[in-house]
Amino acid sequence: MPRHIAIVEDEPAIRENYADLFSRQGYRVSSYAGRGAAERDFALALPDLVILDIGLNEEIDGGFELCRSLRARSETLPIIFLTARDSDFDTVAGLRLGADDYLTKDVSLPQLSARVAALFRRIQALQQAAGENGSERIEAGDLSLDMDRLRATWRARDLTLTVTDIWILHALVRHPGHVRSRDQLMEAANTYVDSATITSHIKRLRRKFQQLDPQFDQIEAVYGAGYRWNC
Repeated sequence: MPRHIAIVEDEPAIRENYADLFSRQGYRVSSYAGRGAAERDFALALPDLVILDIGLNEEIDGGFELCRSLRARSETLPIIFLTARDSDFDTVAGLRLGADDYLTKDVSLPQLSARVAALFRRIQALQQAAGENGSERIEAGDLSLDMDRLRATWRARDLTLTVTDIWILHALVRHPGHVRSRDQLMEAANTYVDSATITSHIKRLRRKFQQLDPQFDQIEAVYGAGYRWNC
């Protein structure tokens, strides 16, 4: 069965352009002009990936609200913001709400297609890795990372992680103490995002640990080199 992509975009021409792109690539596509219609369908069944604009008709931050609602239902559903709003504030806000990627509408269609494909590859790669190793489970101090279930706990308490959080964490804890550059983190995920986005994801990941443990300091930034996991 083809993967299902939902596009929530209030500009008809843009929405149809994106829908046509992914339909031609073999995806099943659902398109929505606003948050209400999307939420009604999502309440029945979630798609495999969601592409969101931020401003939806009269709702200036409708996409943010929809992202928050989706994350409450699924931590691992891939979500991409695709918007004309390019401020650092909006980018950080989108990533903090749990988006896996944040793109502006000047992105080319081939680049957009590549980012969507990369997100799907992340999920497939993680699941295949777990399948090949039975149930891959990594124990690193107080961290337990179960790749089969895409689940992590810190000091026996559940962490609510997105797919992006999981692959970053997996890349770090597989080699404790080793510095992983931003390029290596991207390579491990079989994708490409800019370095600023990697930095934002690392900050978000740290924040999730610190919500459970204010003293958490296992993810260390190594100036000019990248990041490492310290046990």
